[in-house]
Amino acid sequence: MDFDFTEEQEMIRRTVRDFAEREMIPIARDNDRTETFPAETLRKMGPLGFMSGPVPEEYGGAGMDYISFAILVEEIGRADSSVRTTLSVHVSLVQMTILQWASEAQKRKYLPRLASGEWLGCFALTEPNAGSDAANQQTMALRDGDGWVLNGNKMFISNGGVANLAIVFAQTDRSLGHRGLAAFLVEKGTPGFSSRDIHGKLGLRSSNTAELIFENCRIPGDALMGQAGDGFKIAMAALDSGRFSVAAGSVGLCQACLDASKKYALERQQFGKPIANFQLVQELIADITTDTEAARLLVYRAGHLKTKGIRNTFETSLAKHFSTEAAMRCAYNAIQVHGGYGYLDEYPVERYWRDARVATIYEGTTQIQKLIIGRHVLGVSAFV
Repeated sequence: MDFDFTEEQEMIRRTVRDFAEREMIPIARDNDRTETFPAETLRKMGPLGFMSGPVPEEYGGAGMDYISFAILVEEIGRADSSVRTTLSVHVSLVQMTILQWASEAQKRKYLPRLASGEWLGCFALTEPNAGSDAANQQTMALRDGDGWVLNGNKMFISNGGVANLAIVFAQTDRSLGHRGLAAFLVEKGTPGFSSRDIHGKLGLRSSNTAELIFENCRIPGDALMGQAGDGFKIAMAALDSGRFSVAAGSVGLCQACLDASKKYALERQQFGKPIANFQLVQELIADITTDTEAARLLVYRAGHLKTKGIRNTFETSLAKHFSTEAAMRCAYNAIQVHGGYGYLDEYPVERYWRDARVATIYEGTTQIQKLIIGRHVLGVSAFV
């Protein structure tokens, strides 16, 4: 395996890091404090190709390979996990799902707008009573002439209150269980479709999270992606994609913890010398470094397989499981390096810890990743 980056990948890292340090890091703390959605930052990211990642150029995308995309998401995550969350959902869950499952007409209609950043997308799977149990959808889609009528609620939807387009999962026939699920492309402004923002989150406070509400929401027949009954397959494939970018973003957060801890340890004086000289501080730095490097390699392994078009559910779950838990450990250790100052938002490490926490929950909890990994190793089916 070649561990060297191509010239293009190195250029992507430099370009994204320069942008992040200029446009994102200086405002991240204030956006977190005020729960301000970074619309202007996202607008600037569009022309640079950041809002499309692997989407092919024929649909207006940047056509990146998945190692390049991992680098992009890592650098955004290093600067601000709230922006990274918006990006992950917009690209990995929405655009890549449309690319894989939508009709050609649907791709031509939506991907150029999404890839340019003109439109934002959201992925509406989770419900008040259907989180890890993704097959247990209560939102219903009933046939009505040549269209469908949606009724139900979606919960904890990232980008939900700001998205122009939602991929909505609904049950078409309860008797069929997970085989009755369908996926629909629903535009903002459709009568009967509304949202309510969710505030008071522990972390990712400048990202948008919302409840989506469908009340006799009539959508046309061509809003259906694939066939009625394909919804569960579409959701699981989308989560493979989404988990990859969450993992890459978590690597970026690990790196941010390392950067902040190294800087502080070299500057902070105690007992007449920098605390970097103390062995137990060196141990904390060593643990952060090891977690960061190991997480990055797992992400790149999954990205290598994705670029080659090889099924990677197992490898992506490994990366998501390890990197998100590693981000928690790194943030914890970074706060410890900073001591009492790490508990204040004068330094970014307390925000890193708050932002890291949800990555072990959304797009498949740590426990769900362990189930996927264990079942793969043992050859046990999820449906018996």
